[in-house]
Amino acid sequence: MMRKIGFGALWLGLAVYAFFLAPPNQPNTFELIKDLSLGEIDGINPLIVALFYIMGVWPMIYSCLLFFDGRTQKIPAAPFAALSFGVGAFALLPYLALREPRTTFPGQKNAFLKLLDSRWTGIALTIAAVLLVTYGLSNGDWGDFINQWRTSRFIHVMSLDFCLLCLLFPALLGDDMARRGLQNSQLYWVAALLPLFGPLIYLCARPPLAADLTMEAKSI
Repeated sequence: MMRKIGFGALWLGLAVYAFFLAPPNQPNTFELIKDLSLGEIDGINPLIVALFYIMGVWPMIYSCLLFFDGRTQKIPAAPFAALSFGVGAFALLPYLALREPRTTFPGQKNAFLKLLDSRWTGIALTIAAVLLVTYGLSNGDWGDFINQWRTSRFIHVMSLDFCLLCLLFPALLGDDMARRGLQNSQLYWVAALLPLFGPLIYLCARPPLAADLTMEAKSI
């Protein structure tokens, strides 16, 4: 119960902060989002470009856990995972508040789940993240980024969202490891404490989820 209250309070606090306490919206925010979405990045600070696209990598990382976790929940994970591509932690926090701890995966993996379970998916996401971080850090203007962080609600809240996604990952990590029979405290702490790349390392290192032979036998 305390876990549910904690995630609910965090969601409420995030919403209040984003809409009432964060810096105001800037007139060019819609145009900036449109240009980033269309890949028209000329003249945009590479740090902002990298952060925006990394916020598309994060929902993929979470999806690699959410869709397996959601199989045993009363609420479906798919709507929350889909919404997270647009609003990040705003969509994931309600799911984390409503879900129950589960360490099993009944039934079989379909083609979509096999893709999410594949280490090649983790490797592809890691390569994308490395390229984005390298691009942002090697070409970005930190002075401009800090100024925009202070004055633009979009940049400010997107940065906060990134930090929250780093911090929330352990909420699903322990159950996913147990679901796979994986007992590795070092891997857990790497995934839990290393921002962005810790979860990616976990996706590359975790063993595939075994099929539930009991469920398969029942279906036969």
